[in-house]
Amino acid sequence: MTSLLNDVIILFAGNSGDGIQFLGKKLSDTCTSSGNYISTLSDFTAEIRAGFSGVKIHISNKHISYTGEKYDVLVVMNAFLFKKYLNKLKVGGIIIADISGFNKKQLKLAGYLENTLKKYTVFCLNISSSLYKKKIKINNKKCFLFKNMFVLGFLCWLYNFSIKKPVFLSKKENKLNLKILKYGYFFVKKKYFYTEKYRIFYYKKKSGRYRNLNGNECISLGMIAACKKANINMFYSWYPITPASEIFNNISKYGIKTFQAEDEISAITSAIGASYSGNLGVTGTSGPGMSLKQEGLGLCFMLELPLVVINVQRAGPSTGLPTKTEQSDLMQAFYGRHGECPIPILASKSPSNCFYISFIACKIAIEYMTPVIILSDGYLANSYETCKLPKGKDLNKIKVNYNYKNYKLPYERNKNGIRFWVPPGNRGYENIIGGLEKENLTGNVSSEEENHEFMIKNRHKKINKLKNYLPFKKINIGKKKGKLLILSWGSTYGCITEAVKKLIIKGYSVSSMHIEYIYPFPNGIKDIIYNFDKILIPEINNGQLSNIIREKFLISPIALNKIKGITFTVSDILNKVYQVL
Repeated sequence: MTSLLNDVIILFAGNSGDGIQFLGKKLSDTCTSSGNYISTLSDFTAEIRAGFSGVKIHISNKHISYTGEKYDVLVVMNAFLFKKYLNKLKVGGIIIADISGFNKKQLKLAGYLENTLKKYTVFCLNISSSLYKKKIKINNKKCFLFKNMFVLGFLCWLYNFSIKKPVFLSKKENKLNLKILKYGYFFVKKKYFYTEKYRIFYYKKKSGRYRNLNGNECISLGMIAACKKANINMFYSWYPITPASEIFNNISKYGIKTFQAEDEISAITSAIGASYSGNLGVTGTSGPGMSLKQEGLGLCFMLELPLVVINVQRAGPSTGLPTKTEQSDLMQAFYGRHGECPIPILASKSPSNCFYISFIACKIAIEYMTPVIILSDGYLANSYETCKLPKGKDLNKIKVNYNYKNYKLPYERNKNGIRFWVPPGNRGYENIIGGLEKENLTGNVSSEEENHEFMIKNRHKKINKLKNYLPFKKINIGKKKGKLLILSWGSTYGCITEAVKKLIIKGYSVSSMHIEYIYPFPNGIKDIIYNFDKILIPEINNGQLSNIIREKFLISPIALNKIKGITFTVSDILNKVYQVL
């Protein structure tokens, strides 16, 4: 018997080294190729083989942006994690336990699984110790390396995913993986033939190419698309740091010129050099590296060259929790540089949105001749989503300011106050490179007081004019006036959207507004904020946007802060709203 489902949430939990992240990625690829939408959430410790690893996958028949709280299936590799995650498994849910990961004292728990948990459907499997050894010739010490593929086969049978054409296995992944995948599939088919099967119903999607991508991959593709649209080359300079390093891996696949610098300062200054020569310089990092790049950002702002700096935020300060997510670098992006140095700031709200944010960031950097900061975070970087990327013809044009033939001096400006881009080698347009103040029009070094103030005002005016370029801000969900506005930025978008939908259905006077363009704020925000009695700002930090909103709009927002290295849940938002209203 096969039951049709609208969605299902699966949690995988095991030790670091059990291949849990690989398993989650391959299952999400399988779901995407089968026509379903997916959203994932990864969780793992910084230790290689001393901690735990987990992946939650929400599979649905419609587009989703939230992985949910409770899950329908718990796949667990040891007793400790079983105890930890059982409380959020739905009643009537499925438990798939690999008891070969339980030690002798914990084997009693296996009996407990089989005999006591009557409200769940339980599959106790001894994958490493018995199943592999009997049927497939694998070295005893390597059995645990392949049990993730057995579980994938098990789930493919349970949820009717085809394994005839395993598009989720690449050529580099050896035949043994495929053999074990099929073994898991047919093992459950033979041994548990009486078990009810499931299939996730899916609607026919709009035509287009759908891909299973995480935030780092979407950032990479967005920047590549922008450079193609502008018809210029990109230069990516980086220094390894979690969780931003994957951006380099993705970009290098497409033949982009890359450079691994000896430190973060060299990474940003080499990217500035690339921009000076007529390429788009890009550099990616996380919180600690962003601190070291601040002087370089000031230099690029002074030179008025395009530069994109990606900050994939993580929990800090210092090394902090490098594999955990946090929104802790907003104040740094606003105020981290010395002197008067306003730089545009954009923040992604979902893995697929990372594509558009990085594309627009490159467009702003090129057209406004300024460095731009992109704020992502560890959750977005490692989470996968079903993405339909646009075709090149559907993307906005990017105009490069190469029209130096219409001007006479290197620091002359157009009507928007933007200087043109003159790559070196053009006679008559030579200008001095460096962080010293520029003389208006010529770009020569100047310490004259009136000129310094004039240039400061000029650069501010150029950035402030971005407001007219950005889309007018509107309410995301709800009415334009009401009792409570939930104001958000970054990766909190998904759970807040789900929470507000539920609150509106229950009759609460609640609306939500999400900010993607954080500096300068787009037009329309002020009017929306003043139309509500109370403003609630949930953040994965200690209230950074709350402080900025208080300063800019002279109101006292209610802060909801979570600083545990994990994202908000819908329950977190609902409980706070009940308290406030």
